[in-house]
Amino acid sequence: MDLQLKGKTAVVTGASKGIGAGIARRLASEGARVIVNYNRGKADAEKVVREIEAAGGQAAAVQGNVAEAADVKRLFETAVSTYGPVEVLVNNAGVYQFGPVEAFKEEDYDYHFNTNVKGVFLAIQESLKHFPATGGSIINISSVLSKGPIAYASVYVATKAAVDALSESLAVELGPRKIRVNVVAPGPVETEGTHAAGMIGSDVLIKTVAETPLGRLGQPEDIAETVVYLASANSGWVTGERIGATGGLK
Repeated sequence: MDLQLKGKTAVVTGASKGIGAGIARRLASEGARVIVNYNRGKADAEKVVREIEAAGGQAAAVQGNVAEAADVKRLFETAVSTYGPVEVLVNNAGVYQFGPVEAFKEEDYDYHFNTNVKGVFLAIQESLKHFPATGGSIINISSVLSKGPIAYASVYVATKAAVDALSESLAVELGPRKIRVNVVAPGPVETEGTHAAGMIGSDVLIKTVAETPLGRLGQPEDIAETVVYLASANSGWVTGERIGATGGLK
């Protein structure tokens, strides 16, 4: 069977756990050489690399805070020196905090926007120095909440709406350079983070699953399949789109 991404270099930010780890593993299974970016989860990132290598793939863990320009520059320079020009960028790194708007401090707001929006911007800006003339694919991870907001998620929702808008604009700007820019907007996904936050089994999540047409929580692999499609030549005529990976949840 032909591998959809054989020989391509992919950078996945925030790939030490959860959705990012699932994306990294799936890209590697299609032949991509994957840079598994992490900020603080070194052991987890190295575990993802070992899993990829055990399955016959190629991967390397690279530390870097996406909210810091110097770190992002080093991330891409390491990617290129390790595997060659970057042809796929997945901006997955993100943070979230839920609560009433008056409970958010200025530093909370800055933390969310620095990671979720500035981090995406810096990674795209730096990646453009390293895409080949043949172009490539940028995939930004948003959220179902960017177009279907809920209470107590105002700052997170605002960051993801910004990612949607940034992606749509850059798709127009970068199209002439053969670089496609798309968004994947997941619904609720079962990850280490949702477990740690005590969300699994909560009344809110039970209600959400009941309202999801496909009747279950998403898994990292569900999101990864959509990312592989957008990273591959199969989506060569797709740019500026926001694809919901939500099980039908709106």
